[in-house]
Amino acid sequence: MKVEGRRMSNNVEDRRGMSTRGKMAVGGGLGTVVIALIVLLLGGDPSSVLNNSVEAPTTESGEITTTPEEDAMVRYVSVVLAGTEDVWTKIFKESNMTYRQPTLVLFRDQVQSACGFATAASGPFYCPGDEKVYIDLAFFDDLQSKFGAYGDFAIAYVLAHEIGHHVQNQLGILNDVNNQRARMSEVNSNRLLVRLELQADFLAGMWAHYDEQMFKSLESGDIEEAMNAAASVGDDVLQKRYQGRVIPDAFTHGTAAQRKEWFRKGYTSGDFDQGDTFNANI
Repeated sequence: MKVEGRRMSNNVEDRRGMSTRGKMAVGGGLGTVVIALIVLLLGGDPSSVLNNSVEAPTTESGEITTTPEEDAMVRYVSVVLAGTEDVWTKIFKESNMTYRQPTLVLFRDQVQSACGFATAASGPFYCPGDEKVYIDLAFFDDLQSKFGAYGDFAIAYVLAHEIGHHVQNQLGILNDVNNQRARMSEVNSNRLLVRLELQADFLAGMWAHYDEQMFKSLESGDIEEAMNAAASVGDDVLQKRYQGRVIPDAFTHGTAAQRKEWFRKGYTSGDFDQGDTFNANI
């Protein structure tokens, strides 16, 4: 992805020099659900993410120690975030709506969000309670070593997927899904979550479509990198790796093929109306 000369977002909150100790109470709202979903998305254990203790966390600030490689990663994700701001601001404006720009929080090891107390094991996640995306930059090393998702645009895909959840939140889709899930069996709830996540993949592809249109940002192989990343965290792939078998009724994000397809559809069409995963034949 071409990032030279492009602006960096101002909506980056750097907490890498902060350490959080203790635990906090976590409710059962949508924020908790979204964090747990992202853990499953990235192959983690949801029990390692949220802690239901009532002990209040304490936060300590310290000096940020970094490396040239990490500094470059901060610049890169800041440019990608700025691209999502420009694209979604334009799209919302064309529909006579105002896009609220989310904040990207950079942290190390563990973090406190409005959705609860999370560890780096969660991977990147979006919290609708404070409209922030949380990322431990060390995750992107895992993206390659654990999931085989190489290339800078694999990283862009992950961030764009989380921003897709923010778009869903602003449009009321996340709240609607949560309300529907409360009246469903576990199996049907999982099926609805698959549709939610596939739409976030579609929105990530849609962002790539317009970022290329607005900034001529894509390079050869970028879309393939994103699709490979999407496939590497398909439910079937992760279940086979961590459980040794595939259980379709337990899917919450979609198969590798589905995730690739919906990202591709968003990228090729750039048409939000074609991203209605809730009424699609999946």
